[in-house]
Amino acid sequence: MKRPNTVILVSIFAFLFAGAAAWLTYSYLQQEVSSVKAVQPQKLVVARADIPIGTTLAASQLKVTSWPKDSIPPGSADAPEQLVGRVVIRPITRGDAVTDQKLKPKAGTPGAGFMTYVVPQGHRAVTVAVNEVAGVAGFLTPNDRVDVIVTMQLPDNEKESVSKIILENVPILATGQITDQKEGKPVVVPTVTLDLLPTDAEKLVLSASKGSLQMLLRNIADSGQVGSQGATISKVLTGVERPLVSKAPEAKAAQPRPAPAKGGVKGVVKGGVIVKAAAPVILYTLEIVKGAEKVTWQYPY
Repeated sequence: MKRPNTVILVSIFAFLFAGAAAWLTYSYLQQEVSSVKAVQPQKLVVARADIPIGTTLAASQLKVTSWPKDSIPPGSADAPEQLVGRVVIRPITRGDAVTDQKLKPKAGTPGAGFMTYVVPQGHRAVTVAVNEVAGVAGFLTPNDRVDVIVTMQLPDNEKESVSKIILENVPILATGQITDQKEGKPVVVPTVTLDLLPTDAEKLVLSASKGSLQMLLRNIADSGQVGSQGATISKVLTGVERPLVSKAPEAKAAQPRPAPAKGGVKGVVKGGVIVKAAAPVILYTLEIVKGAEKVTWQYPY
């Protein structure tokens, strides 16, 4: 190989290696620049304090903080003005980023309803009308938990009423008001929207149509079961519990044929002798417990 050709070939290889080295160096520097930019703090709007569901955001509830760019959540904002006036549909704790996923969609967008974002999957939101007393004098607020009690007539005894807890530890989704007509004039009726399973929703709707409802506000830490059997007037006045629903009459066994007796006395024939039938005696049983001592009393009906 002649010397000029050798020089040309070496020069070509030198240029190729130099180009490859330059390209690798450029790529490495670009990656380093991207890494530096990724960790550089960016502006992000977070909650200044805990924000509950249903809150309309105000500027005083938000603040701007620094956040690594590569970990900024999607749907976040960099200025409080972008979020003021939006409604919170997910609880936001202090220091959390305020994102679109935690806020009600803007007006005009599909699915902009508020309640549909609050109802848990598999549950139903049921709204019932209550009066001021039944609504615990207006002290019910979203996220409170209540027991629901219904007062209605017994199915087999229209003269006897019963009060019974039908639902326990039910979360409140919202409270509000509706306009109703009374004597031709509009009146405002308080309402309570509850979070229920479909089967419990059926119980509530049926009970509301048959009787009156009352809300029993629970302590925030109380989630125990009540297990109440209900209360009737007889039970309240006498302290003796009667079954709420009478049992179906059992089939009677064949009885000896009554035989007529003198003097209008009716009886049954047993062993050839007429025996007067005794009237059944119904007794009430009252148990009194004092420490380890237990006393039982029986009273005729």
